[in-house]
Amino acid sequence: MGKRTALYEMHCKLGARMVNFHGWDMPLHYGSQLEEHLLVRRHCGMFDVSHMTIIDVEGAEATGYLRYLLANDVARLSAGQAQYSALLNEQGGVIDDLIVYCLRSTAYRLVANSATRERVVQWLQRHADGFDLQLTERTDLAIIAVQGPAAISTVQSALNPLECQAIADLPSFGCCVIKDRVLARTGYTGEDGLEIILPNPQADTLWRLLGAAGIEPVGLAARDTLRLEAGMNLYGHEMDETVSPLIANMGWIIAWDGERDFIGRDALQAELQSGVASKLVGLALHKGGVLRRGQRVKFTGSEHYGAITSGTFSPTLGYSIALARVPLETAREALVKVRGKWLSVQIGKPVFVRKGVMVFE
Repeated sequence: MGKRTALYEMHCKLGARMVNFHGWDMPLHYGSQLEEHLLVRRHCGMFDVSHMTIIDVEGAEATGYLRYLLANDVARLSAGQAQYSALLNEQGGVIDDLIVYCLRSTAYRLVANSATRERVVQWLQRHADGFDLQLTERTDLAIIAVQGPAAISTVQSALNPLECQAIADLPSFGCCVIKDRVLARTGYTGEDGLEIILPNPQADTLWRLLGAAGIEPVGLAARDTLRLEAGMNLYGHEMDETVSPLIANMGWIIAWDGERDFIGRDALQAELQSGVASKLVGLALHKGGVLRRGQRVKFTGSEHYGAITSGTFSPTLGYSIALARVPLETAREALVKVRGKWLSVQIGKPVFVRKGVMVFE
């Protein structure tokens, strides 16, 4: 038996297919992954993502501490703003990608992956010596995400007037604290939406209120196909401790401002100076099979191969898509080996769908 979120019993009552996900018993789907995926693209759906690792960093030197540990610069944040970032090792590899929420000038909340929990917690504790701050893992909190074009308007019917007004005024990557809840315009689907971090005892009630408002539950399977269509990285696939942000399509999160010293900076600068050898691209296979992680990518007239990091059938587009790490110089077309056959694929930017619209080019 794995660890269970505060909504475990609710998932079972709803007939979810439960699976072990990095040590957690989580809902894979509630009957149809395809229907759940399209529901989010066309209307909205809700996810239990309480398995994520939540860590609060508070204190007089919290900002300086996070400026040293993270690739992005939290000094850019004001209270009520969030930021995508990454913990890097000394070699520039990604220990984890995460979201940083600035709750106030001396208080931040990190939401990291469940797969990397132990490593992240140890890393944060290891580097906290000498800083005036407190680290607190918040196992007492749950996270409910509502994603889709109708997410905000539908959620408002389930919240109190103060919360409704707060989320109506929130910009993308904005957040606010309403009593003991954090509401944020963040998500992992490429759609508009909201993530609500709240005490575990309140999760069941909010889930029921959202359901009464017409929001259907969505499992991990659709969450993965949604993020892949949106070109969003998955830890352990597009990046890990051996892969730098520069070759994982995450270079934009590196804040080089001034002479700020952060872990991994020297290694990243050396990589830039020597030349980045590969990049992340999108692949589209319009017929003939399904692209999967690990399949090889071959280019005409080249001895160098690439490899697919994530691949699946796209419910929105109706054909197979993938993210792949390939040599820096590539053509617009390549071949992928699918079940022993080399099939032609189109190469483009590593994003396929945003806000329900195809953007692959």
